[in-house]
Amino acid sequence: MQAQVPNSPYVGLWTRLDGFKPDQLADLITERRAVRLGIMRNTIHLVTARDCINLRPLFSPVLGRGLQASPFGRNLVGVEMQPLIRHATKLMKEKPRTLTELGALLHERWPDRDPISLAYAIRHLIAIVQVPPRGVWGKSAQATWMPAESWLGQPLARKPSIDTLILRYLAAFGPASVADMSTWSGLTALRSVVERLRPQLRTFRDERGRELFDVPDGPLPDPRTPAPPRFLPEYDNLLIGHQDRTRVIDHAYRYVIFIGTLLVDGFVQGTWMIKRERDAATLTIEPLRRLTTTERKAVVEEGEQLLDFAAADAVRHDVRITPVATSPPQAPQLRRE
Repeated sequence: MQAQVPNSPYVGLWTRLDGFKPDQLADLITERRAVRLGIMRNTIHLVTARDCINLRPLFSPVLGRGLQASPFGRNLVGVEMQPLIRHATKLMKEKPRTLTELGALLHERWPDRDPISLAYAIRHLIAIVQVPPRGVWGKSAQATWMPAESWLGQPLARKPSIDTLILRYLAAFGPASVADMSTWSGLTALRSVVERLRPQLRTFRDERGRELFDVPDGPLPDPRTPAPPRFLPEYDNLLIGHQDRTRVIDHAYRYVIFIGTLLVDGFVQGTWMIKRERDAATLTIEPLRRLTTTERKAVVEEGEQLLDFAAADAVRHDVRITPVATSPPQAPQLRRE
């Protein structure tokens, strides 16, 4: 699950699972059965320990190329990476380090190089995870990092399965095109993988004639099936899991994926934010179009449940729906982890 914002996976699971409680995920993280690390598209995701071990190696070549093309990589031309990796690994095995701390320590060994570039080279080149209390519900902490193999007590898979990754993607997001798979994962040259898997897959054609693939038992609900309102967290993969995002969001509002979004009948129709003041919590919803009376009632009811989950300790809850925005939001400045 997308986890650039530490609490996003909690909201993402709550909106998908009946009866989900924050402690269920918090316990997985503290017990080292789930981890947060850079993986797909080099962004922070929450994955199970097993998926970290088995899937993270698939992304190493992509992350390595990403480093070379980045300002960090250009700042490190001429640096031998293996000694850098060995020293950084030793430092993080001693104790978890922030990237700022790691960069400063590496700078002592490579004083002619930019500290931040040294740290982000490690962020790209080896699998490192953010350790608790970062990512634990109700707690706040700086992002500190440790090698995944040390934290989980086992080595990464030597022969990771790209087939497994693609089948997992289709089970969650199919029917989908090869371009969709690439957009979601950040991996390229997936056509040969899909062709190898073709005998195991169902195929379709969309309205534009593009070939789509799906797992054999993937559900295909009737298009007229009503979809109740749902609150999605920031960067949710539902919104960025396909090359063509207009299946769930109007192109004019593509930037709202960087904040909480509201689905009405399966389509992004608003944004949301919770503000805390002493013993009160207010959920403010900014619709992108005028909601019907029935839709407003359903949205408020779902919003009240969201507050019960995300602000359970607040004495007073309030759900507010603002007037329709007059112009699309602009892209925000993204903070790198």
